[in-house]
Amino acid sequence: MNKIKSAINLCFFIPALNFVSLASADENRLATDLSVEDLLNVEVTSVAKKTQSLNDAAAAIFVISNEDIKRSGATNLPDVLRLAPGLDVARINSNQWAVSSRGFNGRFSNKMLVLIDGRNLYTRSFAGVYWENQDVMLEDVDRIEIIRGPGAALWGANAVNGVINVVTKHSSKTQGGLVTGGGGNKETGFGSLRYGTKLGENTTARAYVKGFERNANTLQTGGKGGDRWDKVQGGFRVDSQLSMQDTLTVQGDVYHATIGEAGYYAQPEAPYLFTLNTSNDNIGGNLLGRFQHTFSPTSDYSLQFYYDGYSHKQALYKDSRHTLDLQFQHRFALFDWHEIIWGASYNFGHDHIVNDYYHNGSPILGTIPSVNDQVGAGFIQDEMALIDNELWLTIGSRLEHNDYSGFEGQPFAKIMWAPHNNHRFWAGVSRAVRTPSRVEHGFSFPLVTIPPQTPPQNSPVATSVQLIPNPNFKSERVVAYEAGYRTSFFKSVSLDISGFYNSYNSLRGTSQGTPTFNGQFVQVPLSFNNNLNGHTYGMEVATVWQMLDWWRWDLNYSWLETRFDASLGTARTGVSPQQRASIRGSLSLEHDIDLDFWFRYVDKSYAVYSLGDRYINDYVTLDLRAAWRPLKSLELSVVGQNLLAASHMEYISEIETIPTFIDRSIYGKVSFDF
Repeated sequence: MNKIKSAINLCFFIPALNFVSLASADENRLATDLSVEDLLNVEVTSVAKKTQSLNDAAAAIFVISNEDIKRSGATNLPDVLRLAPGLDVARINSNQWAVSSRGFNGRFSNKMLVLIDGRNLYTRSFAGVYWENQDVMLEDVDRIEIIRGPGAALWGANAVNGVINVVTKHSSKTQGGLVTGGGGNKETGFGSLRYGTKLGENTTARAYVKGFERNANTLQTGGKGGDRWDKVQGGFRVDSQLSMQDTLTVQGDVYHATIGEAGYYAQPEAPYLFTLNTSNDNIGGNLLGRFQHTFSPTSDYSLQFYYDGYSHKQALYKDSRHTLDLQFQHRFALFDWHEIIWGASYNFGHDHIVNDYYHNGSPILGTIPSVNDQVGAGFIQDEMALIDNELWLTIGSRLEHNDYSGFEGQPFAKIMWAPHNNHRFWAGVSRAVRTPSRVEHGFSFPLVTIPPQTPPQNSPVATSVQLIPNPNFKSERVVAYEAGYRTSFFKSVSLDISGFYNSYNSLRGTSQGTPTFNGQFVQVPLSFNNNLNGHTYGMEVATVWQMLDWWRWDLNYSWLETRFDASLGTARTGVSPQQRASIRGSLSLEHDIDLDFWFRYVDKSYAVYSLGDRYINDYVTLDLRAAWRPLKSLELSVVGQNLLAASHMEYISEIETIPTFIDRSIYGKVSFDF
């Protein structure tokens, strides 16, 4: 920790001495658009499925604003999420990430629900998110709401450890044109064009197109990785005020990406492990429509429909999925002290997963039949004002049926106490489930092959460990206990603290079947089971200090303990970093000059890796950004990322992807409004 403190001093206090003489800067030089008070009053919708201020949300919620995104220098959604406390974001290579909160992170992280404008990004193939497929024009993001802890009662299964909701701007806020472009050593080239206009007196719209090309990182074994990629994406959004009471939103996106992959794969015959450098084409698109009707300030309903389709290719297989989703919700007041929100949803999915690589004439993944799956759900939430403007109790539950584990109940209860306008205390208990994926129920593939005469078995023939499906695999469950405190006791300082204890049961483990000998090698079947239990506990702290009108600090810290009812080796699951810290300084030296510092510390973690589990060392990083606006409509900026080392390891994927270092990078950007 002494090294960390020294680094903090070096990176921030020395610059502070250099710039302190500028403390008399004029009042127009603000480090951000929002004051500390504004930050607590920013509107959020993810906690209660209604608009409320962040300060009144009984949850561990954090909001990333559009200004935060711009000043972070991040160029993609997962890297933006590093701004949030308690969120575990690890880059696996140029085009893959592992993202979760409160533990259980991984390439196939399955306990985090992610949405863009209400569209669920979850794929049932592995119960996670293909982050490389998810993109938006970051300039058009209004905010990102991040809830640590369960949100399953309102948002559905798989919101076990958190919810990420990306909310884009209303099209009326993006009128006119915007063009951006730039490049560097890793972001070799990128650009975007967006134009917004009026289509009528009460209708606005925008359309955009963007693209980028990213260079490969460095393999742990040396040499260039095969992870370079490029992508083109376009989309639109139309918002119409149909009447005083009715609004309609229609939006959609399409994309095409070419994604490089350097992978290793097991085979039962010599050389038992082969590597492939491939370049895969991914395509996809979505279309969403949302109608809202307002009866009164305390009563409204909404109806939302979306379609999402993708074809995701990797070296050994191609995963195609089509999803249709319909949601309805209604909010109304009852007896003046109840506010009730209820709703229902239906989701239909169809997948087509085909083996795309053959060994000795046989498909590596075996035959995978297409499947239709359905999820139907209903939910209700009652928020009661027990004491006016001081004490609130919220209870609710969701009943959901899916084709894999049947009916699932996910209730919750939360209470909030506001003894003073500047102080909020809250506590809650929730139950949530993570439903089975297609991999757990229907996939079969060779996981690893142990060559002959390999200690300690020293078998005269090879041993092939084969993952086999388990149609009896059930949902993972958690009961989560949370509490938090939020305050702005000084005008220039806000503090948000939350603590949690999560008790998990029926977690995913593995069990070995009876080995068989087929005349050439020993085959060991391995299947998933629900025999693992465990618990996690910890705390998260987020502080904002507006030191001067033109200088703001954001300090985040999180601590996580993970315990299993088995030894770590037996549990066969990864362990997220115990401690994470982030310090960000935003300075506006003049009205046309911005400087940003972003220092991060990430503790060591434990990776489950099919070629041998291992610890990943802790690391520190520093990002710097400088921006100059010679004209009001023109901004020039330069960004350096991961500047403290030539490269570092953040995560090792559970299977296939060759361990890759994340390299230092620098890029320049031009942004012009017209």
